[in-house]
Amino acid sequence: MEPISDSEIERVLVVTAHPDDCDFGAAGTIAKWTASGIKVSYCICTNGDQGGEDPTVPRDEMPKIRQREQRDAGKAVGVDDITFLNYRDGWLEPTIQLRKDIVRQIRISRPQRMLIQSPDRNWDRLFASHPDHMAAGEAAIQAVYPDSRNPFAFEDLLKDEGLEPWRVKEVWVMSTQNPDHYVDITEVFDKKMRALHAHVSQTAHNPDLEKMVREWGERNAQANGLGDGRIAEVFKVVNTD
Repeated sequence: MEPISDSEIERVLVVTAHPDDCDFGAAGTIAKWTASGIKVSYCICTNGDQGGEDPTVPRDEMPKIRQREQRDAGKAVGVDDITFLNYRDGWLEPTIQLRKDIVRQIRISRPQRMLIQSPDRNWDRLFASHPDHMAAGEAAIQAVYPDSRNPFAFEDLLKDEGLEPWRVKEVWVMSTQNPDHYVDITEVFDKKMRALHAHVSQTAHNPDLEKMVREWGERNAQANGLGDGRIAEVFKVVNTD
């Protein structure tokens, strides 16, 4: 489906399971949005404590490391509004509490567009379908509809926190098996890589990171009829208004 024009979008909320998910999936697109004047906010559901490659790093240090890395990655693509919900990494479930926490962030940031992970398993790219990713995607789309727009859902958010209902117009879904929209990120690919390299604990062990990410993007571009050497990110666009 054809998305709403970026000129009509003032604010975007990105909801993902882990620090670095938004950068692997959409850092180029996010960089283009912020460059055009759109305010982008992140809501990261888990603390990322199962991540990292170095066994000598104490597990209780990992959340602080990964949050610092995500803030640095955000700066690379023009994002400084980042909220961490601090759920346990690897244990995320689409619970009522998680829905409520995401509704809170929707009502605070009041986005016209949201970017979320797919709640459906992608059998073509299984590693994209981490259980936490699917849980974050399911909770996020439930928060969009019906909860965030409904004044009678989580009434305390309105009564106690003054957070008015908000209707999100559009949702973009990452890592879906059936994308229907692409964004050419060739000119901002360097920003995407700066964001990914900021996740030192996750990516420093991989000397082929840029080659790998470039090849993903080139395959996306070719599948959408772009010329050789172009790089793209792909999404499914859902009208939720």
